[in-house]
Amino acid sequence: MIKNTGAWDRVARITLGSLALSLVFWGPKTAWGWAGLIFIGTGLAGSCPIYMMLGMNTCPMDRK
Repeated sequence: MIKNTGAWDRVARITLGSLALSLVFWGPKTAWGWAGLIFIGTGLAGSCPIYMMLGMNTCPMDRK
């Protein structure tokens, strides 16, 4: 898989994904919190399918 997310993008995805996932257990306890798994997965993988479709890239190493 091609890496297309930079370091700060990955940190933000994992952080926001963790916060969203915590809503399943604490807070309003809605099913929308499970969407946090998508953010955590793309943050850990370093690749975002939506970025690929849009031709975006936040990874500084691949811009050369």
